[in-house]
Amino acid sequence: MKHLNLIAASALGAAMLPAAPALAQQVGPVPAIEAGHTLLTVSAQGSSTRTPDLASYSAGVTTQGATASEALSANSTRMTQVIAALKRAGIADRDVQTSNLSVNPVYSQPKRLPDGSYEDGPQRIVGYQATNNVSVRQRKLGDMGKVIDALVAAGANQVNGPNFMLDKPEAAQDEARIEAMKVARARADLYAKAAGLRVARIVSIGESGGYAPQPVMYMRKEAMDVAAAPSPPVAAGELEMNVNVTVQFELAP
Repeated sequence: MKHLNLIAASALGAAMLPAAPALAQQVGPVPAIEAGHTLLTVSAQGSSTRTPDLASYSAGVTTQGATASEALSANSTRMTQVIAALKRAGIADRDVQTSNLSVNPVYSQPKRLPDGSYEDGPQRIVGYQATNNVSVRQRKLGDMGKVIDALVAAGANQVNGPNFMLDKPEAAQDEARIEAMKVARARADLYAKAAGLRVARIVSIGESGGYAPQPVMYMRKEAMDVAAAPSPPVAAGELEMNVNVTVQFELAP
């Protein structure tokens, strides 16, 4: 059995290797092929692009108080307003999920001395900080700017994201798979022809891949003056779905 191992090959000058040296580099068992045939391993990528129809981002409130109870109480009041604003903006309950809830002490900063050093000694607790964030799925992307405005007006001072995606990515994934297999087969035919062989069959197929989202926008983390600022711009761009396949072919004389 001859063995040819070409991973993501990009040149036609790759050499046909005899069985013994190739087996020394092979990871895992070598598939069984007919005597006198050659094993070719090819990696290829397929892609498809789509306009995203779903976005996720986080929104929340950070508050401080002299006590943990005071910080948490103030936070709960404002966060209730934020969630109510999301509902008024048309965000369904199933698309809002608490992602972080924490209460932490706030420590005093060490005093700086005239020589530039800092005063030694334990830090004192001077207050508490409460944070509550929710993850939001935005299905109407055209409304995102208005929703962000409503969140900030309701008291949100933490907004991060978005991450654009497809609600149902299966069709785009399948399109990328078909493209990847076409590329792999064309590459196998090319190598076989260059070596004076033919593709007899496919021995195995492996897959990996996912989204390659494009960076599209920013959101301000700090509270905005909504009376003076316009709605933040939202540019969804496009998503690229990539699928990588590793295909083993049996080549025959």
